[in-house]
Amino acid sequence: MSQHLETDHHDGTSDATPGGYEDQKRPGETAFAVIMLLASLGLLWNAYGIAGFTSLSSPGAIPMATTFVMVVAAAIVLVHTIRLPKATGETFVKDILPGTVLLFVVFLVCYGVLLEPLGFILTSALFLVAAIKVLWRRSWAVTLGVAAFSLLLIWLVFRIVFTVLMPEGVVPEAEIIQTFRNLFTGGAS
Repeated sequence: MSQHLETDHHDGTSDATPGGYEDQKRPGETAFAVIMLLASLGLLWNAYGIAGFTSLSSPGAIPMATTFVMVVAAAIVLVHTIRLPKATGETFVKDILPGTVLLFVVFLVCYGVLLEPLGFILTSALFLVAAIKVLWRRSWAVTLGVAAFSLLLIWLVFRIVFTVLMPEGVVPEAEIIQTFRNLFTGGAS
């Protein structure tokens, strides 16, 4: 199986080192460290709001201790990141947050917005078709077939096997299930 690597921006090796490089910061890394520190401070404030700092056995003591560690760790990461020189040859848009990632953020926001009015089946079908078409770039027949099979499998596992209730929306799911039950039980209730 051949895999295409864009050699202008990637040498084919893993960049599993935190931050991608030990001695350089990647585009957006400082902003991400600031966001982590601010989020940790917000969580610490919320933990303080549980019961204040009245005693070590108060309900908010463990959440406050945990979020305090998060604040300290985020501050250390931020200070370390600020001191690093910028990596050359990378851009935020091309290497860190490419268009495909942004497109899927839009897909997921649309999924969340449409889930209640359209229901699980229709919303998931739209999401799967769009995602498979964008990522796999196959014919419409293959895309629709894979999406339909995947949706059927997901629906069977979660709705039938685990009996998870999902938003019904415009598809009369309960009536369809009851019709199949009637078919298999000979119409007996």
